[in-house]
Amino acid sequence: MSPAPHGLPASAATHSRREWLRAGGLTTFGLSLPQLWAGQSRAAAAPTSAGTQKKGAQKGTASFGRAKRCLVLFMFGAPAHQDLWDLKPHAPSAVRGEFQPIPSVVPDLFVGEHLPRLAQRTDRFAQIRSVTHPDNTHTVAMHYMLTGRRHLRPATNPQNSPDDFPCFGAVAQHLARRGEWRPGQAALGAHLPAAVSLNAPANQVSANNHIFPGFFAGFLGGGFDPLFVPQNANAPGFQPLPPVEATSRLQSRRGLLTSLEHELSALERTRPVRELTGDYARAFELLSTPQVRGAFALEDETPEVRLAYGQTPFGQGCLLARRLLERGVPLVTVNWERDDAYWDTHAKNFIDLREKLCPNLDRGFSVLLDDLAQRGLMDDTLIVWQGEFGRTPQINNAAGRDHWAPCNTVLLAGAGIPGGAVYGSSDRLAAYPASHPVTPEDLSATIYHLLGIAPETTLRDSLDRPWPLSQGEPVWGLLGA
Repeated sequence: MSPAPHGLPASAATHSRREWLRAGGLTTFGLSLPQLWAGQSRAAAAPTSAGTQKKGAQKGTASFGRAKRCLVLFMFGAPAHQDLWDLKPHAPSAVRGEFQPIPSVVPDLFVGEHLPRLAQRTDRFAQIRSVTHPDNTHTVAMHYMLTGRRHLRPATNPQNSPDDFPCFGAVAQHLARRGEWRPGQAALGAHLPAAVSLNAPANQVSANNHIFPGFFAGFLGGGFDPLFVPQNANAPGFQPLPPVEATSRLQSRRGLLTSLEHELSALERTRPVRELTGDYARAFELLSTPQVRGAFALEDETPEVRLAYGQTPFGQGCLLARRLLERGVPLVTVNWERDDAYWDTHAKNFIDLREKLCPNLDRGFSVLLDDLAQRGLMDDTLIVWQGEFGRTPQINNAAGRDHWAPCNTVLLAGAGIPGGAVYGSSDRLAAYPASHPVTPEDLSATIYHLLGIAPETTLRDSLDRPWPLSQGEPVWGLLGA
């Protein structure tokens, strides 16, 4: 396992090559442990944040902190909302497409015909059919939906950058590690990172070696990146943590590292090198704690359970996410891996949805909902299902749907979200919100509010500039009191 690459912060360039070789060359079993844990930009200045709970306002106090953990299911590529959740059977044929709505367990609530299992579970999740934003490019839209903040350069197709706004998992890492947010982790959670991101959308890069924004810590610094597991959990020989054949040998290496660090002169112990020490300690702990390694041990699940989730990156990712959540990781993201079929259906939209995408989603998501409910985790787990935008109402000449940011559907489940609810609506073509528009800012405010993090919390970047965590308003209509 190696973390996803991203650009080094500008501060890294100010330190000598000798310092970086000395700090980065101390390895165990050939692994660069700081890179294993923290990525390549640990040297970014560690910002501070304001208080995380400002409860002066009466509105929403009952729902504040109702979620102990959050699972984000990110559908890389952007699903066609009008073929899954928001079907328009009375629209013109060039808009409504090939699929028919089927009834669900909730009266008068219909879903697409290729989601029969989820149709029997609509009473467990709510739909927001009026999500809207202006960005039609994958990169900036991903950043927007996974951070709640519009990209600084929305008219471009940017790579991941040190000035990006941090993703949900990075914020969780930042606040938890500083003791400013205590999500009620299980005892094991003290050894695990506060955020884990599973599967690599587009295997982390596109055909042009384009590293996507929105998945990392941005201006907080790479030390707060979620633990990124790029190898999908369905891969043969899946082993996200390197094997440790002899714990005693690992500990002796740690002792050697400590001795070498003492030999460094005071002049050489610059801030970035000092900060690497904490990453070494966390990496040693990660590698040497049996319970931590066990959290990733999918082989401990029965063959029947693994088969039930579906032997796909998404299905096994959902199963691994359940294991991590129940063991104390408060924020897990399952990314839809780019393989033969992902949700960017510019061509063959209906074929791919029918034969590849919907069956995979329908199975994995349904079993996940059942499993969490049976384990008593739904009441205090927030599940967010989303893509980066919707798809065009008009079907193109390749039987596909193109990018469409003005309207989209997002699902929320657990943490007291009323199952079977539909919030907001789209117009007759599923093209624009017709009522109660919801922005990515509002979604982020909802997530943070339910996790017990005040949306008005202030983050500070490496230049000590203040950034409100969210500029939106929680979707009170789905939160109750």
